[in-house]
Formats: sequence, C-alpha cells, structure tokens
Amino acid sequence: MAAAARSLPAQTSNLKLTLACWDYDRTRALMEGRVKLDGIELTYLNLVIEETFFRMARYHEFDASEMSLSSYVVSLFADKPQFIAIPVFPSRSFRHSGIYVNANSGIREPKDLIGKRVGCAEYQLTANVWIRGILNDEYKVPISSVTTYTGGLEEPGRIEKITLSLPPAVKVESIPEGKTLSRMLEAGEIDAMYTPRAPSSFTSGSGKVRRLFQNYAAVEREYYQRTKIFPIMHVIAIRRDVYEKNPWVAQSLYKGFVAAQRAEVEKIRRQKRKRSRRAKARMLADKSHQSQKKAGRRGTGFGE
Repeated sequence: MAAAARSLPAQTSNLKLTLACWDYDRTRALMEGRVKLDGIELTYLNLVIEETFFRMARYHEFDASEMSLSSYVVSLFADKPQFIAIPVFPSRSFRHSGIYVNANSGIREPKDLIGKRVGCAEYQLTANVWIRGILNDEYKVPISSVTTYTGGLEEPGRIEKITLSLPPAVKVESIPEGKTLSRMLEAGEIDAMYTPRAPSSFTSGSGKVRRLFQNYAAVEREYYQRTKIFPIMHVIAIRRDVYEKNPWVAQSLYKGFVAAQRAEVEKIRRQKRKRSRRAKARMLADKSHQSQKKAGRRGTGFGE
C-alpha cells in the first residue's frame, strides 16, 4: 500500500499570481472571485491607477497589471523589454474633453494652441499622447508647436514613470518646485493643459479655466462616427519573466477578463429585465387603480 501511494503523481497546485487593476465594473467578477482563472490563484489588488502604473513601470512589483498603453509601447524600445501585453483594454475613452485653457489666454480654437505653454502631468501619459495626435492630425496643431510643462496636477513633485528620449524639436520642461499645474493654469502661468482628470481650477467653477471643446460630447461623437476609433487607454501587461516561465498565463488571463466582462453584461441585462418587469407591474397597477376609480370601487372584489 505504501509503495502504491509513493507511485501516485504529486498533487499540483495553482500558480499564485498578483494582478494590480482598478475596480472596473467589467473586471469586478475577477476581483470578487466570481470568475476563476484556469490554473491560477489570483490576488487582485484594487489600487489607484497612478500608483499601479508607477509601481509596475518603475519597480515591476506585480506579476501582471493594468498599464498605460503609451508606457507599454515605450517599454518595448528597451534593450530587454520587461512586459508583454494581452489584448485586454480595461479603459478606453475619448479625450477631446481633456483639453483645458485659461479663459484669458486667447485660445478659442485648436489652432490658437500653437506657440502656447501647455501643461501635462507626464508627457507620455496615454491620454496626452492621444490629445497631441488628434490635435496634430485633425486640427493641424504640430506636436512641436507648443512648449510642454510637466509636473503634479494637484500635488507638487510628480515625475515621469519612464525615461523619455524625445526629438530635439519637442520642448519639455519641468514646472518650478512646489507648484502645481492646476494652480498655474488658473493663474495664467501656463495657457492650457492636457489631462485625463479635470483640474480643481476648473471644477471649482471660478470661470478662470474652461474646456477648449465646450461641446466635447458632440465633437467626440462626430470623431467616432467618422473614424470609428475608440481610443485605447490601458492594457493588461504581464511581467516578461512570469510569461516566459508560464506562457499559458496569457491565455488564462485573457479568458478570465472576457468571462468577467460577460458576467457584468449579463448582470446588467438581468437588472434591465427586472426593472422592466417592475415598470410593467406598476403600469398594470396604475391601470387597475384607474379602472377601479371609474367603477367607483376601491377594493379588488376578492373576499367581499
């Protein structure tokens, strides 16, 4: 019996894997454990996006994580690329709404940005890359036609996650120590800002900062209808050493994200069906009540 026991194959266990990703509705089934990954014991770290990006890009702290698309693309130019992405896009967003200007800067349309001082938290942020590309391709605002100032949006001291090598014609400077882009825009120390997050100098309602495209929803809708482009912001990236040791992880993660998205879609459909049933019940109840009032009765007739 002992010999037979020794001949049995060793019990295999799932690979323990850490994933840093924000709490999206389409990934929540993974975070809550309602969707399981083939061969993987998942630790889902629900972290603030900026923290995830910085810790992964700089220190490779997680086995896999949500990552800025532009950071991932830049990382591929390293002598030894450290990440490999799968076609999962947790975040996609239009970015015409992310261009803010000082109300007294004289900027009324995109071409007025030429020659201006433009702030952005990091030059290589995906949202900013999309904005520069759209302005260049759609509105003839060359990327090299502005001077870019980088730094913290609301808190001083923010730096680039990844070292950049830019063409000489591209002018990028850091803002002074202790300053923030939001306050500088409000004070007119910079003329405009590209940002995925609305600055407090805009949300405060002071009127000193406004959006360049005030009808941005209509502009973004027209852009999509014409180009069919829905801009990708983030991808899921796996540390290359993890992938090379366990290449099957890529497929397991992909299938898991697809299943999580489908679970959320089905949840929304169930909620819609439930709301529809409730609405129909209310409508029938209202009709019944109106019929009873017309008949001069308040009860249903049962038990009377």
